[in-house]
Amino acid sequence: MGSLQHCRCQLPKMGDTWAQLPWPGPPQPAMLLVSLLLATGVMRSDAGSSCPVLCTCHNQVVDCSSQRLFSVPPDLPMDTRNLSLAHNRISAVPPGYLTCYMELRVLDLRNNSLMELPPGLFLHAKRLAHLDLSYNNLSHVPADMFREAHGLVHIDLSHNPWLRRVHPQAFQGLVQLRDLDLSYGGLAFLSLEALEGLPGLVTLQIGGNPWVCGCTMEPLLKWLRNRIQRCTADSQLAECRGPPEVEGAPLFSLTEESFKACHLTLTLDDYLFIAFVGFVVSIASVATNFLLGITANCCHRWSKASEEEEI
Repeated sequence: MGSLQHCRCQLPKMGDTWAQLPWPGPPQPAMLLVSLLLATGVMRSDAGSSCPVLCTCHNQVVDCSSQRLFSVPPDLPMDTRNLSLAHNRISAVPPGYLTCYMELRVLDLRNNSLMELPPGLFLHAKRLAHLDLSYNNLSHVPADMFREAHGLVHIDLSHNPWLRRVHPQAFQGLVQLRDLDLSYGGLAFLSLEALEGLPGLVTLQIGGNPWVCGCTMEPLLKWLRNRIQRCTADSQLAECRGPPEVEGAPLFSLTEESFKACHLTLTLDDYLFIAFVGFVVSIASVATNFLLGITANCCHRWSKASEEEEI
């Protein structure tokens, strides 16, 4: 599919069409009519003015939203800048789909049934600035998802309830990214590495996720606290789902004191005490089992003696 889409970018030129016409010779009315139609069709294709069925196209904006589409429309105008495929039933985007659309700035895929995107989808979308993937069924954000899309300014991944994992290098190279929405997904953990390479980040939305505020979350929370004045976050909506001792606590209310137990270290005396306690418990266990065995043996003998007396 990717190679097919790439081939569609190679449109014939008007001069090539005229070169194929019979010449010289007396003009034929039928041939002139066919030539005129061919030239008109080529001119329309070169201008990139064709519009897919069920879509509207105007001023480099292609709107295919709310059309109950199950697949992406083919053959978009080559100069498309704003493409809306929102509110459909699209479950997959074919590889290489965006290869021909070098001018694309805005891509709206919200409220579909996408579970994943093909690797390298944005390889040629170097001018893409706004990407909306909210309200889908994405389960993870891989390392190569936004590869080469260095112009991205806004990414919306919110309301993907099955989103469990964001690769530490998912947003690598997106130095212009200002707005990132990861809210209302299934994230329990987010690596610090995934965010610390975003120097231009201004808005971060992470509320509505089942965060597990254990020791592994400390580096991320410490980084967020240091950037909270420069980076607007939905601090009131981000809450801990675990462990039980911090369940329901606002994510940004946790301090270094909250992770004090993560930095406890044992001395030699502590290890010796633990070893001694373990030894005592072992001896007590052996003694208890010995006593229980003797008791059971005595009960068995008493029971047998009682039966013989009755006989």
